[in-house]
Amino acid sequence: MHVKLGVLAGMLALVAACGDGANRVGDGRADASGTAAAPVLVSAAASLSEAMAAVAAQYEADTGTPIRLNVAGSQMLASQIIEGAPVDLFVSADALQMDRVAAAGRVDAATRVDLLSNQLVVAIPDDRASTVTAPGDLAGPAIERLALGDPEAVPAGVYARDWLVAVGIWDDVAPKVAPAGSVRAALRAVESGAADAGIVYRTDMRTSVGAIVAFEIPVADGPAITYPAAVVIDAPNRDGAARLLDYLRAPAARRRFEDVGFVALP
Repeated sequence: MHVKLGVLAGMLALVAACGDGANRVGDGRADASGTAAAPVLVSAAASLSEAMAAVAAQYEADTGTPIRLNVAGSQMLASQIIEGAPVDLFVSADALQMDRVAAAGRVDAATRVDLLSNQLVVAIPDDRASTVTAPGDLAGPAIERLALGDPEAVPAGVYARDWLVAVGIWDDVAPKVAPAGSVRAALRAVESGAADAGIVYRTDMRTSVGAIVAFEIPVADGPAITYPAAVVIDAPNRDGAARLLDYLRAPAARRRFEDVGFVALP
């Protein structure tokens, strides 16, 4: 099955996608009456893009229900939903962005679950393997630009800042930080050499070209990373969203997430 996956830059693009079928994973099978199954529109954090595409493709193969993926930074997705974008299911990369949407009365709190976890790593361009071997090296002269998701909004950037504060080097590295709109944008800065190092998710590095892992941040030393999911309160396909959320928590989907490096939470 060919999977189409794109990033919608704003709410207008998202609304357009609902009308013309963009960002769709397949077209679905017709039911016994000949009526095509209603699609489920999922807004998912950028770091989930490949994993969600694979799970969505399998879900359609199993059920005949098409999935449309709107993949971007969680803060952008949260803003779209708060502004009324027609979304069925929201999967955020942190609790803060889900809390924003919940505070606006836009998700069904009864459906909210902590779905996945992840791990931070320090990435460097693949031609600079000796520049970073420990946290303190990020404060050294070899690192002039440090790529992070925006530490004021992007979940991966917030997690990274919390870790840098915890190891006592945030004040030293803050002037070097090059904030990005998503964790994937931060990784692209490292891959291109525009940044000397970056802090991204372990799962992002599986498909990276031009960057390598300098070191992993031990789970015990890093922030608690959580990907919550919830059905949007006025979802156009509420029943479909609930069924998909159940599927995301089932063993088959959990294995797919774990295969690409996520930790499926109980």
